[in-house]
Amino acid sequence: MAGDLNLSNLQPAQPRQDRKRVGRGLGSGKGRYSGRGIKGQKSRAGSHAMRAGFEGGQMPLYMRTAKLRGNTSKDAMPVGPFRTYTQPVNLRDLEARFEAGDEVTPEALKAKGLIRTLRKDVKLLGVGDLTKKLQITVHSASATAREKVEASGGTLTLLREPKARKPKNLKRRPEGRTQAPAETDASEDGG
Repeated sequence: MAGDLNLSNLQPAQPRQDRKRVGRGLGSGKGRYSGRGIKGQKSRAGSHAMRAGFEGGQMPLYMRTAKLRGNTSKDAMPVGPFRTYTQPVNLRDLEARFEAGDEVTPEALKAKGLIRTLRKDVKLLGVGDLTKKLQITVHSASATAREKVEASGGTLTLLREPKARKPKNLKRRPEGRTQAPAETDASEDGG
């Protein structure tokens, strides 16, 4: 076969297909309207580049469906779109898997199989008792866990500073309402 190959019998591996030449006369089969039909949006140039979700000017589906109420704002932290996740670890698990004087870090917790991933924060919870002195480094911890770790002689270091909570509005509470008018009366008597 290779010996028979010469310039007179060269041909492509796949047969060539001629380019579709539109608007070249009625006899070509793609003349006059070039296969686009008569008028309308689809006959115009650039008509096939519409954004996703565009319905030709009709009210699109994402705008005509009902929007449900709910906690979707940034302030609604536990349930909103900016929610964060933590992996819980209890003191009873540390008691069972670590020796006295060990250093407990997220990497060590993963090695012992107490957490699944290092991407999510680790929170230490106070379920169970701790008798061993451990050096614990986690992202956050409950107040009970902190007390029990310090009572056993261990140390607790947080990788992330605890968030300062917003002060609650005292005017909404009944005990806050009773104090507020008294303060205003005192200021009026002085003036």
